[in-house]
Amino acid sequence: MSAKIILKAEDLDGYLTETDRENISRMHAYYGEALKSFKNLAAGESKPSLVKSETDKIISLYEKMGKFMQTITADEPQLHVYSFETPSVQHGEVSRLIAKLRDARTGNEEFVYYIQRAYELLFNLAWGGAGQSQKNHLVVKTPVTQPVQNFAVHKIPDVDHLIGDTVMCVMLRGALLPSMILSKEIQEYSSTGDVTPFALFRIKRDDTKMKDNMEYILDLDMSYFDLESLDGKNLVFADPMNATGGSLVTIVKYLLDQGVRPKSIKALNVIAALQGSLQIVRSIEHIDVYTLWMDPVLNDAAYILPGLGDAGDRINGSDGDFPRSMIQLVADYGATMASLYRAQVREVERTVLGG
Repeated sequence: MSAKIILKAEDLDGYLTETDRENISRMHAYYGEALKSFKNLAAGESKPSLVKSETDKIISLYEKMGKFMQTITADEPQLHVYSFETPSVQHGEVSRLIAKLRDARTGNEEFVYYIQRAYELLFNLAWGGAGQSQKNHLVVKTPVTQPVQNFAVHKIPDVDHLIGDTVMCVMLRGALLPSMILSKEIQEYSSTGDVTPFALFRIKRDDTKMKDNMEYILDLDMSYFDLESLDGKNLVFADPMNATGGSLVTIVKYLLDQGVRPKSIKALNVIAALQGSLQIVRSIEHIDVYTLWMDPVLNDAAYILPGLGDAGDRINGSDGDFPRSMIQLVADYGATMASLYRAQVREVERTVLGG
């Protein structure tokens, strides 16, 4: 019999406070108004006056929802949203990046490029500011040899004490490449160039169910991790999308039940739903959640609205009838991508194959 851990939606929702529920309900009311304008806009694309009227309504509603989410997260020290915590001069870059990721016309290669940019920004949000008071010096040998061999000096944030003992916890499958990107960032910022170990978890949600009766299923037989190597470590979860938080909560609750006591836990998402973010911080003590962009609501099938579709498929392509293993996913990234993250690829291979 296979070993599977299952978390149900009612267990997850039980952590929300009454205030959380009221805020989520209010957000749904705002988004319901936006849905009416979406419908009118789609039906009247040939009528300029209607397009202008409905577009103005949508802009106003999104501004209202954004301010409301900012008010909610201001009371949550464990929630970190890029545009709520950084200078406004930086917001345009992130807004444009998210717009490109959302766009259905953005193909696989361009989507992967923007995912890489997103996780570089998320790294800075999670770790960069913490190292501003102390600096590491990088002395770099350049290709210039006239009149003598040249060297350059660069200061970077000293975050060794924060990124040491980090384990990348990969929630298959859309999280593989983001985890490799973050591991590469940690390697580059580490004064010793350490490569993080990986823990691989096969988890999925039962998409035959709806949001209110959803189940999250952790398949231990198809996961690759060692409990002792996770104890006392900084656990990092890099999942492009956080809808309900159910997958992450299932894994962390299982690890805690097995006696694992992490030094810290961080979750880094490109886009997160308000409800999913709240459910994570209510369910798990001492976790920090970092997201580039917060979306207002979930639909009945527990998908983020407005969202960006299936991030895993847009990064890796669709599996079709035969789900790919971790090694197959790495191989499908191609020679250029695998070469860029070659140290991370080796760690993933060691984790899956042993030795």
